[in-house]
Amino acid sequence: MPEEKNWYAKYPDEIPTTIVYDEKPLDYFLAATAKKFPKKKALHFMGKEMTFEEVYTEAKKLAGYFQSLGLKKGDRVAVMLPNSPQAVISYYGALMAGAIVVQTNPLYKERELEYQLNDSGAAFIVCLDVLLPRVTNVRGKTPLKHTVVTGIKDYLPFPKNKLYPFIQKKQYNMVVQVEQSEDIHLFESIIEKSDGAYTPVEIDPENDLALLQYTGGTTGHPKGVMLTHYNLVANVQMCQRWLYKIKPGEKILGVLPFFHVYGMTTVMNMSIMYGFEMILMPKFDAEDVLKTIQKQKPTMFPGAPTIYIGLLNHPNLNKYDLSSIEACISGSAPLPLEVQDQFEKITGGNLVEGYGLTETSPVTHANFIWGKRINGSIGVPWPDTDAKVVMEDGKEALIGEVGEIAVKGPQVMKGYWNNQDETDNVLKEGWLFTGDMGYMDKDGYFYIVDRKKNMIIAGGYNIYPREVEEVLYEHEAVQETVVAGIPDPYRGETVKAYVVLKPGYEVDEKELNAFCRENLAAFKAPRIYEFRDELPKTAVGKILRRQLADEEKEKAAESKSV
Repeated sequence: MPEEKNWYAKYPDEIPTTIVYDEKPLDYFLAATAKKFPKKKALHFMGKEMTFEEVYTEAKKLAGYFQSLGLKKGDRVAVMLPNSPQAVISYYGALMAGAIVVQTNPLYKERELEYQLNDSGAAFIVCLDVLLPRVTNVRGKTPLKHTVVTGIKDYLPFPKNKLYPFIQKKQYNMVVQVEQSEDIHLFESIIEKSDGAYTPVEIDPENDLALLQYTGGTTGHPKGVMLTHYNLVANVQMCQRWLYKIKPGEKILGVLPFFHVYGMTTVMNMSIMYGFEMILMPKFDAEDVLKTIQKQKPTMFPGAPTIYIGLLNHPNLNKYDLSSIEACISGSAPLPLEVQDQFEKITGGNLVEGYGLTETSPVTHANFIWGKRINGSIGVPWPDTDAKVVMEDGKEALIGEVGEIAVKGPQVMKGYWNNQDETDNVLKEGWLFTGDMGYMDKDGYFYIVDRKKNMIIAGGYNIYPREVEEVLYEHEAVQETVVAGIPDPYRGETVKAYVVLKPGYEVDEKELNAFCRENLAAFKAPRIYEFRDELPKTAVGKILRRQLADEEKEKAAESKSV
């Protein structure tokens, strides 16, 4: 039996093993920071700057407007926005009104959006103007009652706000004109006309939900992870202690999307709670990121390996000064050693690997930024976070033995929304069984070796094979299909579909790709298609996904040896 919490012996003196967490609603911290630093810059967005006082004032206006539309405590508000001032204002405005936020990926197609709105029961949504047709098309099949619409141009400085509609027309091939009605509301008009009066709602941080964050599963349909105010506050306060050298004047680069829990916690919520400036970027573009780092000089840069790889491989990398970067925690996928070394050499800062899940708000482990780190390891558990490796017979593994990693701590979710069976599958006596297989070394450092689930992580996005397979099965030419993740030097993994066609049908990769992209967000669509006469199966007809994965490993090994 491993020694209990032996990783504490490796903690630097500056990191406590336990923390007294603030038992406050998440939105309390926006009010507190606005009072403490009213004129301090809260965010920078494509030339637009806002102070904490301004963000708080606008969040209050939106909260009051939501309540005037009939929003009650516990109602769900979907936020379908890229990183932008509106994303921050909508998130905190909804919380102030007493709502539960449902973060919604702007890349979602109609079928994905319809499912999430129905499952969450969201009656309100805040979305971009270019996404309104998508929302309108599913509205009648969902509980949606009110849509608040905003545009990127609403928060751009002059003259960018005047030029943006022309850029939008070129980019989306559409001219966007939205008119106010009983159920469509203009964000810009709300902020202009509202007096900011709202009724504060009494929140129990430990029990009341702040967020439904959707994550997929082997059943094919995404599940709503129920995260309380306390879950999210605790994880941010752990993060702040881990980054013990950070100072009040920090600037955090917000490239990670806020509709992903990692970006939400390490960029948005941490900046709001501790008065840091967020530098918001609505999408990842390597050249734009390099220019922004040189000009805005962020000190912290949470990211994923694909982001760092994209910057390192940019042809103009050496033209830019990235020396402001001091600390980065990489998540979502394994961090290659060469990427870590190169990025640290170029920036002079520290880049380490961490680990977490949507179900844990999200971080549970990380390497020390200014202490002992081990490449290939996800590091050690954070303060107040327990972790163990469990064998199939339920016994705790010995040092170095591979089993399923289980975690316990104040950041662990309450469960899955309206899904007790799935909740009971993963939550047992306070322990969350992660589905990730790994082991712990003698010093308490953890390592991931494989995933129990078949989830694919490509470019930091979680992709669930069954969801992609269900779309492929809808194509009239597809008889059988199985989707798997295969190694990819840039994305970590990429999506590959193995397809058996029905007799007499002909279809090529191009047609299947177009079909998938019509029905799935682009990051989920297979990048590679392999047509076969048959798929390997068990005696009872179950497709052997593992055998296909082993074939891919053999191919990769052969290509390396050539």
